Amino acid sequence: MIEREVSVTTPDGDMTTFVFHPEDDGPHPVVLYLMDAPGIRPALRDMASRLATAGYYVMLPNLYYRAGPFREYGRSDEDMHAVRELMHTVTPTNIIGDAEALLAVAGADPAARGGKVGAVGFCMSGGLVIALAKALPDRVAAVASIHGAWMVRETPDSPHLGLESVRAEVHLAWVDPDTAAPPEHIPVMTAALEAAGVRHTLDVVTDALHGFAPQGERYDRTASERHWERVHSLLRRNL
Repeated sequence: MIEREVSVTTPDGDMTTFVFHPEDDGPHPVVLYLMDAPGIRPALRDMASRLATAGYYVMLPNLYYRAGPFREYGRSDEDMHAVRELMHTVTPTNIIGDAEALLAVAGADPAARGGKVGAVGFCMSGGLVIALAKALPDRVAAVASIHGAWMVRETPDSPHLGLESVRAEVHLAWVDPDTAAPPEHIPVMTAALEAAGVRHTLDVVTDALHGFAPQGERYDRTASERHWERVHSLLRRNL
């Protein structure tokens, strides 16, 4: 397994990105692996590496790069406050430029296959992968939103709006209950996907908490392994 750190130049600066892919049998399909609110840490790097072992070129970018150099955030009050502020620096608009810059770097790497790509997002980035599917329909063929947050909101960039351009297959793992994505929003999102003709699957997770996928205090093995099955199946079908 190849694991390396690269610097990706975007319209807003230099974005530290961790790249994972097998040593052999390339080139491999590209998957953009977008971090959750706590940021890049060993748990997410392990997950990106696990996905790459299945034959993918996985890119895990530091989406907080606009605020300064990459660092890991802990659970202290100071770090938690910093993360809450940093979350506002990542939007459904500026993630498009980030993704285009990532795909340009992948396009110059012989280990990465051209053509259709996938995107997987957690928590705050659950809606961001939907934004990528809207904005880049000719490239993004599969997206998974795992315990996504704020999927239905009263803003023009809400993930449930403007889905008509999406050509990707979408998978949603939605926790019930979840204050960041209330269960009453599930039928709103489902209706929007159906009205736009978007192929989709949805798991309503009632036996785990928001944040169940990565190792940590909310990790739930059963729910996490279920998300792995869904993500692998989604990517196999579409990439």
